[in-house]
Amino acid sequence: MVKVTVCGAAGGIGQPLSLMLKMNPYINELSLFDVVNVPGVGTDLSHIDTDTKVTYHLKSDDNNTGLSQALKDSNFVIIPAGVPRKPGMTRDDLFKINAGICSELATGIAETCPDAAVLVISNPVNSTVPVFAEVFKKKGIFNPRKLFGVTTLDSVRANTFISEVATNEADKAPSAFNIRVVGGHSGETIVPLFSVCAPHVYALEDEKKIDALVHRVQYGGDEVVQAKNGAGSATLSMAYAGYKFLHAVLAASTGDTTIIESSYVYLDDSIPGAKETKEIIKGLYGGESLDYFAMPVVLSKEGIKEIKSDILSRVNNKEKELLKICCKTLAGNIAKGASFSQ
Repeated sequence: MVKVTVCGAAGGIGQPLSLMLKMNPYINELSLFDVVNVPGVGTDLSHIDTDTKVTYHLKSDDNNTGLSQALKDSNFVIIPAGVPRKPGMTRDDLFKINAGICSELATGIAETCPDAAVLVISNPVNSTVPVFAEVFKKKGIFNPRKLFGVTTLDSVRANTFISEVATNEADKAPSAFNIRVVGGHSGETIVPLFSVCAPHVYALEDEKKIDALVHRVQYGGDEVVQAKNGAGSATLSMAYAGYKFLHAVLAASTGDTTIIESSYVYLDDSIPGAKETKEIIKGLYGGESLDYFAMPVVLSKEGIKEIKSDILSRVNNKEKELLKICCKTLAGNIAKGASFSQ
């Protein structure tokens, strides 16, 4: 039996994400949690004729035990909870509000389903993932192999945007690409590695086109916020990205296949490739080693099996400069998240 809990299931990301999860073949029970409106979402989804059982829980249920009820026996917890980004608001602006939400959810997970894999969508991911890690450390249940910051939307955007400039007709489908994006999940911390992409796109020999592509991937969220005229942020594409990553984690948990996906992770020395990644980052950055970084990771039954550090040794000079900028900003983001729980 596989139980997945969605924390923030009634929100703009949570609803489409939960819809897709109701159709996922790996999930036996889908548990929906939120502070408002989740009974309607859960009832609606329960009418869909797939075999996945749906339960729903409000925070206020049974003397405020709704969270523990939602999390009980969960194998995977995915977290889109939090306030959405508004016009002119950066992911860092969200931190003060969303960090408190994340800390409460992390405490619930630690006390109710400490062995669950935790996938964090709540922004700003660069800082909220360290919030979860610090709470888990305090509770004595931290497993760095099972904590994921979901950065898949950056790769999804990179695949889409590069396909739009490809001149080879065979390579114009976004599905033809699997662009690795490393660093973090906010603005200049997002570093798409177009130099190591396959198939090769000749437009990438034009430096101006490369710069435009990188900027669009880094600030694609602003494009959506502006297009929605302040009425929302990237909810549908983020829900798709969250589903795509969780599906990969679920598939890897069966042990039947080797799957590599990018994720913002804690670089624990016990994970193969973590030490090497930290050394490369330190060499590029010239500062202290970073504890968190988005990297391609090999997924398995145990969570993260390996971090593919070798990709950083193949970047070009342009990407090295982007990585230096990324690291300087990311260091502050990480410190902010780590210090919140302390």
